[in-house]
Amino acid sequence: MDDKIKTSAEAAEAAALPRCHEVHADPDCAKLEDLPEPLKKPVENKSPAQWAYERLILYIQNFEKQLDSTQEVAMGFTGGDAGVLRIEGMGYFDPDIVTFYGSDNSGARTQLVQHVSQLNVMLRALPKPAEEGPATRIGFRLAADLEDN
Repeated sequence: MDDKIKTSAEAAEAAALPRCHEVHADPDCAKLEDLPEPLKKPVENKSPAQWAYERLILYIQNFEKQLDSTQEVAMGFTGGDAGVLRIEGMGYFDPDIVTFYGSDNSGARTQLVQHVSQLNVMLRALPKPAEEGPATRIGFRLAADLEDN
């Protein structure tokens, strides 16, 4: 138990700072642990779109850590028969839109534009196309972009 006395300002700041907690059946499973500096900023200073975008980057990057060299990250759509989208890019448009860029199973260019209140993403591992070089890791590029901005 933490017996440290906090001022009301410290308590309010701690309540506004992002926290993440996970428990997995497999203790060796990759977990979100150390948040990058951009995600440690108070949530109240971010739009819903930016906040959703930043957290999705962490989930994508963490998911990719669990893939082997023959797999790439994709997202499945819930409801309907839209299939999956191989994630090749991601962005947001303040205050409340998140967008995903990529291709579907047939290779057709695909873009999903989603309101943050409807955001529902299922990350999937897909085999990388055989004719391409090494598996693409979009999560690491997205995270690097967070650090640059």
